[in-house]
Amino acid sequence: MDLGLKEKGALVLSSSRGLGLGIARALAAEGANVVLCGRDAARLETETDAINGLGGGRARFITADLAEAATPGRLFEEARAMLGHIDILVNNTGGPPPGAMSDAGVDAVRSNYEVMVLRLIELTGLVLPAMREKGWGRVLTVASSGVIEPIANLGLSNAIRASLVGWSKSMANEVARDGVTFNMLLPGQIDTDRLRQLLAMRAENSGQDADSVARSGQAAIPVGRYGTPEEFGAVAAFLVSEKASYINGSQIRCDGGAIRSV
Repeated sequence: MDLGLKEKGALVLSSSRGLGLGIARALAAEGANVVLCGRDAARLETETDAINGLGGGRARFITADLAEAATPGRLFEEARAMLGHIDILVNNTGGPPPGAMSDAGVDAVRSNYEVMVLRLIELTGLVLPAMREKGWGRVLTVASSGVIEPIANLGLSNAIRASLVGWSKSMANEVARDGVTFNMLLPGQIDTDRLRQLLAMRAENSGQDADSVARSGQAAIPVGRYGTPEEFGAVAAFLVSEKASYINGSQIRCDGGAIRSV
């Protein structure tokens, strides 16, 4: 299936590794020109070179930290200069520290909300006018399955990411007639550095070995295994494609069936 992504310009946030990198690779494989971004310049250079070596869309990168207030404006200007036009924005951030919500102080909530919500809203606001004028655009926001079924010991993530749901749905209602769609992609347990970090912490807290914790986690997923960044990236590529033009305002789960609600 031709997804109609050739020569589209895509900015993928937090894409030096994990879910963001999986998305960037998938978009480039479909012929999109991609700008990766993150804090690790060496890793970004390595991953960008790897994508360019595959012969699909062209990849470039910007070193940036979403914790800095000036980052949205700088990312917008530099990515637009590199791509010529930003047709696709993938909003993605790292997760906050694990822990119970009852233990999180207001300062932790405020600082993580700035990075995980306000920076995304600001950047989207900069990208959106050109999409609407052109009559085509895709905004995909990566959140977590915790916005549907809160995840134990990830209180900050559950609370903060949930606010993106109302924002994304509201935007979807407001701009769809201009050819711009807003959707959310919700990962379950995907085999990334973040998942491995959480599994190691779970093992330490429970006194179990890491392999036992990993096997237990996989057994609780209906498909019986963790997902891969490649699988996740493939779903993202479809959602931002020409073929997905009638999917708007949705929360798409990529979780192997782990979320128990209908």
